[in-house]
Amino acid sequence: MRVVFMGSPEFAVPSLRALAARHEVALVVSQPDKPAGRGGQLTAPAVKAAAQELGLPVIQPRSARTGELRDAMVATGAELAVVVAYGKILPRPVLEALPRGCINVHGSLLPSYRGAAPVQWSVIHGDAETGVSIMQLDEGMDTGPVYLERRVAIDPDETAGELLERLAPIGAEALLEVIAAMAAGTARAVAQDHAAASHAAMLAKTDGAIDFGQPAAAVAARIRGVDPWPGAYATLRGQPVKLFQARAVTDPTPPGPPAPGTVLAIDAAGARIACGDGAVVIRELQAAGRKRLAAAQFAAGRGIAVGDVLGRPEPA
Repeated sequence: MRVVFMGSPEFAVPSLRALAARHEVALVVSQPDKPAGRGGQLTAPAVKAAAQELGLPVIQPRSARTGELRDAMVATGAELAVVVAYGKILPRPVLEALPRGCINVHGSLLPSYRGAAPVQWSVIHGDAETGVSIMQLDEGMDTGPVYLERRVAIDPDETAGELLERLAPIGAEALLEVIAAMAAGTARAVAQDHAAASHAAMLAKTDGAIDFGQPAAAVAARIRGVDPWPGAYATLRGQPVKLFQARAVTDPTPPGPPAPGTVLAIDAAGARIACGDGAVVIRELQAAGRKRLAAAQFAAGRGIAVGDVLGRPEPA
């Protein structure tokens, strides 16, 4: 089938590669290059880089609403558009530009977690299961009917970044299955139960601020869910510190009880931090401008010690 592919981040790359291996990708549409890193150097989206490697034509319109995108899609003569984390809301003229419309690979079991960050919020909320859904796009926010879903268990220590990486090829395989069914005339989409919908808003920098007054399970899930972006952080001795690889533990805590955020112990497993209920073990920490280190190494450099208190950063 002749298709147009629309996507931007690394999550979309396996779907693009799978499509290019089985179908004719007439055009790739991605977000414009953006500044990245400390130097602010313009950097291409992962999908653009992959498309160039595959020798596919790429456009990067700044808006989906000017008519430029629709006209470019129509000019390809493609039947179908595939959208995977493109990053822009598509208006009706774009959704209807091609005969079979647009289908989407979405990182949740719809109608749960409609929106920009479904995988991250699933981890933050401590879900045991998630998946990918292949749906027909309409003008709503991930409200279209679903062709196929694939369910996946979330590992207890898995970060959002690790889960995204694991889901991406699963979504690519499901996408190919749906396109094959469309070509055969056997694809059937089922309407979502809109009453059961939940929203997964785009993450903000402040979503990484850790409140150790919360239960340990919630604290650990938050640290994993905001990894790699915006990243979990707290204050330590009045300075910001980043936190990585957290797990809730049920070890007995000293009598007191200790104030939330108090460092109870540091060993090879990590730094054990008191929470509002229970404690978390944080395996790695990173001071501003320094390398990310195992907790024991961080303590050896006197960056942290038993009795220190990690605080919640004040909103900017």
